[in-house]
Amino acid sequence: MLRRFSVDFIIFSMFLDALLTAAALHGAVLLRPGLPASLPGLQPLNMIRLPPHLYLIAPLLWVLVLLVASAYDPRRTYRAADEFGRVAFGSLLASLCFAGLLYLTERGVSRWLFLTFIALNSFLLLFWRAAARLAWKAVKTPPARHRVLVVGAGEVGRRVAQEIRQYTWASLELVGFLDDDPAKRKCGLPVLGTLDDAARVVREYGVEDVIIALPRRAHARLDQLVQALHELPVRVLVIPDYFALALYRASVEDFAGIPMINLRAPALNGFQRLVKRAFDLVVGGILTLLALPVMGIVALAVKLDSPGPVLFRQQRVGENGRLFTMYKFRSMVANAETLQEQVSEVREDGCIIHKKPDDPRVTRVGRFIRRYSLDELPQLFNVLKGEMSLVGPRPELPWLVERYQPWQRKRFAVPQGITGWWQVNGRSDKPMHLHTEDDLFYIQNYSLWLDLVILWKTIWVVLRGRGAY
Repeated sequence: MLRRFSVDFIIFSMFLDALLTAAALHGAVLLRPGLPASLPGLQPLNMIRLPPHLYLIAPLLWVLVLLVASAYDPRRTYRAADEFGRVAFGSLLASLCFAGLLYLTERGVSRWLFLTFIALNSFLLLFWRAAARLAWKAVKTPPARHRVLVVGAGEVGRRVAQEIRQYTWASLELVGFLDDDPAKRKCGLPVLGTLDDAARVVREYGVEDVIIALPRRAHARLDQLVQALHELPVRVLVIPDYFALALYRASVEDFAGIPMINLRAPALNGFQRLVKRAFDLVVGGILTLLALPVMGIVALAVKLDSPGPVLFRQQRVGENGRLFTMYKFRSMVANAETLQEQVSEVREDGCIIHKKPDDPRVTRVGRFIRRYSLDELPQLFNVLKGEMSLVGPRPELPWLVERYQPWQRKRFAVPQGITGWWQVNGRSDKPMHLHTEDDLFYIQNYSLWLDLVILWKTIWVVLRGRGAY
């Protein structure tokens, strides 16, 4: 029986991917003559024959690209989203390579045949992986189990243990903790001994992975612990408590051949940032063109309603704490900022409330355009300039950021947005200290699909005008 994430399973996956790719190519050949004649650019074909070498090149190309994309790496495919994302990215890259190869060698291949092959192959590669995951969850047989021992039962160690328990079906099994603090044993945690018992516990429980999650004050014992485990056949992984100091996440990078921990690694990787920026430019550009007539009407209404400029320019804190000028239609009296202290309130817990439903500074037109978020439309130009994104945490006022607690600054790890997760789950009804948690949820679960969901929800939230003032 193949075990999940074993070497045999990886080889099986590569073989199955190659087989399905060849089958998808042959299936596209069979389907091509039957495609509807109404498709644009489709030329009727009764029979298609591809050069035999393509049935060898295509599977090899797909397997090679998926290998480079780490789609077969068990350390990177524990979660379904990670595996499907890598397979999708690898399939896209392989498709581009295959298209270039056909252009240079076999220009007679039908474009609709190529598109049919890509669609069919992508479906098959993702489908069998989804079916396999469902089958493993159904039978609940953990594959090729790795017994894990966590050294340190503090906050970091418990967080690691929680993640391990969530993925027991994948291959990880938590054996227990080691900690020198006797109080930890009274908290109901499976503490198997002190740090001096590491070698004994590894042998007794057949541990394969040791994760060291010690606080900074205990790192003096790190060298001693590593020496004790040096002779044993275990992997030793270290999660420094310094991760708590990072704005969002830390990563291991190679710097001049030396592995180092980057405590300011961006929340979005290069590919995610590219996709997000391209999405902002395309969708933001379209929305800007559609909104221009509405902007003209709002600008005229603001000008006629009260004296002062049409646009309100204000410094805000953007990604990584950078300051930029954010644009809005003016919805308050011209000297509104000088009256800020009159409306700001400090709660008993120290949290600041700087927006009120009965703010006397808001004009008549301002109250209407705020209710339906029309005052935010000029921020589309901030998006096109690259200072903001369509979706993300709201850019905050500098004087409010100065009063942030360290954990709240993590919300600046991604581009700030016009709308975001907390806007569609409460809008102005939530004070600063609560909507920050929603922003962190967005950062930790970012995907293009989540951006699309938020934009869709924003439409209905804006139309209802709930929580906006």
